Formats: sequence, C-alpha cells, structure tokens
Amino acid sequence: MPPIPVLETPRLTLRGHRREDFAAVAAMWGDLEVARHISGKPSTAEESWARLLRYAGLWHFLGYGYWVVEETGTGAFVGEVGFGNFKREMEPPLGDFPEAGWVLSPASHGKGYATEAIGAALDWADRTLQTAIVCILAPENPASIRVAEKSGFIKQGEGTYKTWPTWFYRREAPTR
Repeated sequence: MPPIPVLETPRLTLRGHRREDFAAVAAMWGDLEVARHISGKPSTAEESWARLLRYAGLWHFLGYGYWVVEETGTGAFVGEVGFGNFKREMEPPLGDFPEAGWVLSPASHGKGYATEAIGAALDWADRTLQTAIVCILAPENPASIRVAEKSGFIKQGEGTYKTWPTWFYRREAPTR
C-alpha cells in the first residue's frame, strides 16, 4: 500500500491517523454537538476506536480514506476529513462513488477550516481519483450544507438513511 499522502493548506495539515490520535478522536466523537447531525448520539470510546480502525482500512482497500486535520502552526487537532465507500443501504443509493465527509471538533467550528480541509482533499481526489464525489447531509445542518455548496457539491435529491431524512449531493470531477 502506498503511504497516505500528507496535504497542506496555509493553515492546516491533513495526515493519516495514528494510534496516538485516539484520545482526540474519541473526545470529538463523544461530543453531542459533533454527533447531533451525524448519528444523533455521542460515540462511545469503543465506537470511536472502531471508526479509527475503519479509517485505516479504507486506505488499504480503496486507495483513499480519511485524514486527521491539524493546525499547521500548533499541531492542534481540528478534526477529520476524507472519503469512504461505506456500502450504505439507503434510498436513493449513492452508487459506487467515493463519499466525502468532514467533522470538526467544536473548538474548530466557525473558522473556515472545514471548507479549507475538504478543498485540499477534493484537489487531491481530482488529481488522483478523477471521479465524481458524493456526500450526504442532514437537512438541519446548514453549516455543512454551506461547506458542501462552497466546495462544488450540488444537491441531487432527498431521501432517507436508516430512519433519518437525508439530502444527497454530488460533485463532478473536473474535465481534463
């Protein structure tokens, strides 16, 4: 497996997860503010550990995955951003496209970090994956909807994931 690429923006560094990231990851996912629009409930430490392992496996199996996002100057944990293919059982189906996702710790909200980080990840995907990217969002999450729209995602429809109302977005790969 090739190494997970390190991406840099003026303020952020995106890098592969490490075992020592667990405490920050578990604290972020254990926060109700973070989980409200994703799962509806904070994650346990066990669930956060399983997510960390899943993220490592994405890179191995798919050649893409999630990065830890840090402030470049301080190394402070900001959140996670990246791509997965989770074979979600949902209507309408997402298809076999990479699914973008981003989640930031509450201390990092409102600073433009999500748009900056997903922008770097999408630039990488445009060069490397060269395919359309999809994402799903909760309709009651205007902050993430703004990030998606600023990043070039266009709403394709509405549906349900599990029992949650979900909006479906798609971003086409740039033409070469």
